[in-house]
Order: sequence, then structure tokens, then C-alpha cells
Amino acid sequence: MTATASSSPDTVVQQRSGKTVEEIAAGVRKGNRVALGRAITLIESTRPQDQVRARELLKNLMPDTGKAIRIGISGVPGAGKSTLIDQFGLNLIEAGHKVAVLAVDPTSSRTGGSILGDKTRMGRLASESDAFIRPSPAGSSLGGVTKTTRETIAIAEAAGFDVVLVETVGVGQSETAVSNMVDVFVVVAIPGAGDELQGIKRGLLELADIIAVNKADSDNVERANRAATEYRAALHILASGNTTWQPAVLTMSARDNTGLDTLWEKIGECRRTLEEAGVLDERRAEQAATWMREIFEQRLLAAFKGGRRAARECEDIEDQVRRGTISAAEGADALAKLVGLEDPQ
Repeated sequence: MTATASSSPDTVVQQRSGKTVEEIAAGVRKGNRVALGRAITLIESTRPQDQVRARELLKNLMPDTGKAIRIGISGVPGAGKSTLIDQFGLNLIEAGHKVAVLAVDPTSSRTGGSILGDKTRMGRLASESDAFIRPSPAGSSLGGVTKTTRETIAIAEAAGFDVVLVETVGVGQSETAVSNMVDVFVVVAIPGAGDELQGIKRGLLELADIIAVNKADSDNVERANRAATEYRAALHILASGNTTWQPAVLTMSARDNTGLDTLWEKIGECRRTLEEAGVLDERRAEQAATWMREIFEQRLLAAFKGGRRAARECEDIEDQVRRGTISAAEGADALAKLVGLEDPQ
């Protein structure tokens, strides 16, 4: 498989479909896959006219959102996240659920391309009629998710998917963004990789609701159990950021489909516990406020760069920073002055 440059969503012009926002919304509510794809393409578009239509679409669909269980899945590279989601999704569908998977692939900082191979890695799940897999390039987003992941979650919920799985790019210092848009955050770990605790950043460990040690099969069972013991000890030392729920640690094998039922039970138990304590509503309310701030910041930056004069001056300031004529802090001050921001001093 070769990496191809990820085409911008706005190259697939939504208007060519001849569908109004109301017609797209109606199609999404019926679970129509074509309408679902059009809706997500529309919200991912960077064209100003598409962004206006996207806001109208989200406003139209908002009453139909919020009913799904939102699950974030992150973990070290090679932990088997895609294999886990493939088998986990099949189990959920067999139990009567409809599953949406939002999988984010890293984008090359050099070419801007993404492999977008998640449908290949989740081949069995992709063939199910009650599953929807949407691979998207991360682009310049640092949070392990795309800039429109929250909107995509809402659209998937409006389409009737009652379980939404968000698979992040991997584990990194800035990848805790996904925890701010899901109900339950699952970190996938692996045994036998030396010091297991070095494989996961402390910040991510503190955010985890569930740590699932994968690949507990064949000769790895003993190492998986040992790793799980170490994670439990670490969680006890760190203490959970949420006193309502004590993070659970379990072992499983996505390959052999063992332990995945326990994972689902723990996810349900975690969500019920948070809901009964009123924490889930608080979490979603704060997530909505965070969503608003992120949208505002994106629009503010877009408006700033959109002006020709500002764009030229911004480029000039960046060149000065590159040459070492001014420091990065001085460059930031200069940019702030362009928009009339006063020095906080």
C-alpha cells in the first residue's frame, strides 16, 4: 500500500450533489451512508461557504445527538488497536449494536499525505452493514484526532449509531485531546515491552478510565498479568483524577477474542457509575464548552490569516524568526500587535 496525498474534502464539492442541508440531514437520520459521507465531507471542508452549510447541518441534527456511548481508544504503536476495534466491533454488532469507528491516520508533515488504511486493517468490520468506518487524516491537528472529530461524532450519533469508537493516532504528549470528547477513555497496552510503565505517558495514564493489556495470548499470558499488576500499582500511586471511578485494569487478546466481553462490561460499568453520580453530564457539558472554544480559536486564526495584509506581515515575521533576527517570543508579540492585543505586562 502506498501513501497518497490526502485530498482536501473541499475538492469533493458538496454542492455537486444538488442536495440541500435539510435533505442531507434527512438522509443522515435514515442512516443513509451516502448522506452520512456527504455530511462528514461537508464539515471537513475548509471552504467558507461549506463551513456555513456545515453549521446549519449540525444545528439541524443536534436534537438527534448525544445518545451514543462514546469510547476513546488510544495506545502505544503496535498495541493492536485496530485488531481490537475490528473484533470488538463485530462482538457489539452481534449483540445488536450499531458501531461507528472514527479512525485517524497521521499526516506527513512533508508531503501532507496519509495512508488511511484503517478499512483494510478492519476488513471484517468494514463489511458489516451495521458498521461505519471513517478514516480521516489528522492534518495539522496535534491532539491525536482531527479538527472535526467532535462534529463527526455528532453526525454518527444522528445517523443512529449507538456506539462510537474514536481511535487516535497513537500515544504522544498532546494526544489527551480525545479524552475531552468521549465518555470512557480506554488505553491499550502490551506486555513484554521492557518496562511497561515507560510505554505510556504519565498524563495519559492519569486520564485512562480503563487500561486494557492486549496480546495476552500464547506465551504472553504471564507477562500480560505481570504488566496488569504494574499498571494497577501505578494507578494506585498516581490516584485517579476522577474520584467517582477507580480506573480498571484488565488483560485480553483481541486476536483470540478473549477478555473483550469483560472490556465491554467495564465500559458499561464506568459509564453507569459516572451517569449515576452526575459526572457524565458534567463531563459532556464541559466538553461542549471546550468544543466552543476550539471552534472560536480555529475561526480566529483563520480570520487572521485570511487577510492579505496580515498574511504578508505574518510571513515576514516568520521569516525573521527563521533567520534569527528576532526571537520566537518577539515574533509572537509582533503577531499579537497585528490584531491589537496589548502586552499582558
